[in-house]
Amino acid sequence: MSGVGPVEPGEGTHARTVLSAPRPQRGLMAQPFERHRRAALGALLTTAALAGSGYLYVTRPRPEPPPPPPYPSQVTTVAYLAPRATGAAADPRIFSFDVTVTVESDHPVTVTRIAQPYAGLSVSSSPRTPFRTKTGSPRKITITARVTECGKVPWNVGLPFLDVTLRNPRAIQTHSFILGPRYAQDLSHALQVACSNNFR
Repeated sequence: MSGVGPVEPGEGTHARTVLSAPRPQRGLMAQPFERHRRAALGALLTTAALAGSGYLYVTRPRPEPPPPPPYPSQVTTVAYLAPRATGAAADPRIFSFDVTVTVESDHPVTVTRIAQPYAGLSVSSSPRTPFRTKTGSPRKITITARVTECGKVPWNVGLPFLDVTLRNPRAIQTHSFILGPRYAQDLSHALQVACSNNFR
């Protein structure tokens, strides 16, 4: 025999029919369970997605917090301007001078107190403390000093300073500002005038 073709069964043999396994019959309760299984699977997937997104939210990189504002004494300057002229009838124990307060910061600074180190001298300011100084704009302040006891003030002041208490969102600080040689000369002259008549 020659040729190509399908193999035919030999004598006394026959082709076998392969039957697929019968599918199990679904009972009456199969459909509700199938619906519940789908709903449970959907809820499980939703819960997993929410848990995953919650985990990603909790473990996300945190942004750097903004840097704290600088200390108020680091951004505030006090500069002496000049003495204020007084009339001839003015009390010689009282004298005034002007200063400027300048703040170089994004945060305003409040001046809560102005003082000086001599026990025989009291000072007040206009505007009265506390007052706020805006960023970048110098504020002119008039300081008025009153001699209360000549024996407790120096006649020749070397490096006089003002104690200024400053406050911003970061801290409250008292800083001593040295106002320079012109202020020292003017203060010494004012004290000599105030105490020249042996005022006690």
